[in-house]
Amino acid sequence: MRREGMQDEERLADDVLGGHFAPAARVVAVRGVVAHREIMARLHRVLLLERDGDVSFANCGMPYHIGGEIVERAKLVVASAQLLRRRFRIDVREQSEAVSIDRAARTIRVRRLADGSEYELSWDRLILSPGAAPVIPPLPGITAKGVYSLRNLVDMDRIRAAVEATAEGTRTAVVAGAGFIGLEMAEQLVRKGFVVHLVELQSQVLPPLDMDMSVAIRDELIQQGVKLYLGRALQSVTEQSGSVSGVALSDGTQLAASLVILGLGVRPNVGLATACGLETGPTGGIRINEFLQTSDPHIYAVGDAVEYPYGPTGSAARVALAGPANRAGRLAGEHAVCGVSAAFRPVLGTAIVRVFGQTAAMTGLSVRAARRAGFDCRSATVIAGQHAGYFPGAVMLTLKLVYEYPSGRLLGAQATGADGADKRIDVLATVLAFGGTVRDVAGLDLCYAPPYGSARDPVHQAAFVACNELDGQGAMLDVDADLSGFQVVDVRTAAEVAKAPLTTRAQVTAIPLDELRERLGELDSSRPTVVSCGVGVRAHAAQRILLQSGFREVQNLTGGATLRRRVVPTADSESTGGQS
Repeated sequence: MRREGMQDEERLADDVLGGHFAPAARVVAVRGVVAHREIMARLHRVLLLERDGDVSFANCGMPYHIGGEIVERAKLVVASAQLLRRRFRIDVREQSEAVSIDRAARTIRVRRLADGSEYELSWDRLILSPGAAPVIPPLPGITAKGVYSLRNLVDMDRIRAAVEATAEGTRTAVVAGAGFIGLEMAEQLVRKGFVVHLVELQSQVLPPLDMDMSVAIRDELIQQGVKLYLGRALQSVTEQSGSVSGVALSDGTQLAASLVILGLGVRPNVGLATACGLETGPTGGIRINEFLQTSDPHIYAVGDAVEYPYGPTGSAARVALAGPANRAGRLAGEHAVCGVSAAFRPVLGTAIVRVFGQTAAMTGLSVRAARRAGFDCRSATVIAGQHAGYFPGAVMLTLKLVYEYPSGRLLGAQATGADGADKRIDVLATVLAFGGTVRDVAGLDLCYAPPYGSARDPVHQAAFVACNELDGQGAMLDVDADLSGFQVVDVRTAAEVAKAPLTTRAQVTAIPLDELRERLGELDSSRPTVVSCGVGVRAHAAQRILLQSGFREVQNLTGGATLRRRVVPTADSESTGGQS
């Protein structure tokens, strides 16, 4: 997933990161500046070991420097070693690698990378932030010059130099992995004039999203010229004179490339922790309690190597995100300082990514993940303006709620659109954090003025849809459902239907909503019926009319014809959910 913060939480090596303790005590911290700055300012004996030369940088900004949106490299350096020494009196030791931990003696062995010499340090509290290493599959040619992963400033500088050195007319890149890093790099490489081939093992881009929500990002990539290869894996890298010249995919496809970016995920760096006997959990991350203490209460752990409690399920999860890492560092520092702190709240996986003119944001569980976790869940999707439609600049936002049935407890949310996804997901993440329901969402008091929102915000609209279903007032049908067994009624105007017919092999009866009551005789009230319109609003009114008129089973097609055409673009793709 996603990275960044005041510190480097996810770099390859094991180092030492320091918190604050009493004046006579020593806190050694293994890697990255995770402790809160206010705590640092009160520290007396803090030692920070850093394997690399950069102790604090904004790694989420690295793709944007490669692409030139962030021009000044220096803006990514949040705090230098010199600043930490001068301002906080922290003993920062760069190019120093933590080799082993002796828990009984409370010592740590450190290797100077400059000359290979080693020495021991004593500690009273130890904070580990070893991060995670990029997944680099053992494929033929994977070590060729021109194949990169992006985890630190050194990687960034190498990729940027390679980009700038590539001649115009020969700029072709393969990006392996269509997650956050992959999408950001694809965007920035297009910005730099590259033809980009994006390869993803899953059948969709942004696998954390449900497929019906990911299609907006897929379509935006295609519109921007990115070549997609979904459901395929990187098989090998071809070389010419030691440099990458292309790749082969699992289906035999050969792609030319002067640059290959690997965005295949990360593995937690737990070697230092396991070697000294610290416990790991079911996901392979370091096990911690609510105060970020490991199985040794004198040793804390934070960041990408850790298993955090995951809010929607209560289980352990590794979440490589900046927000949780920063919060964990602050609380671990507080607890190491005074022995007390607030408990670390469960993480939700709240994340966001920009892909050219579209944004995708999410929190909590997708439908797929919720069902995998054993929840009886349903979803509510709406397509609505990000602010009042009559105010200039209104654009459509797609918002999806995932909730438990029949309790209505919110389990997750997703949003895509050109504007407004961020604030809706932040609102819903807050509700999710406090265990709220879709009824709570429906009752939220949100700010409104035409330039910013609607009196009935998309957040409310989605919650209303969910409440209607919970109350038996509006059953919904998944957007990619096979409609062949239903009586399908399209209640849009004749002009709308002619312009964008509903994609299905089923026979569709088109009756405009305003004519529906007068034309009920054209329909069979005993058959299971699906109603559809543009986005689902008129279809809800039609659904109520039919149910009040004696129809037995009536469902509203989620997202209407608009979402249906994204997910199921042709009638032939109906049974495959648009993946033909």
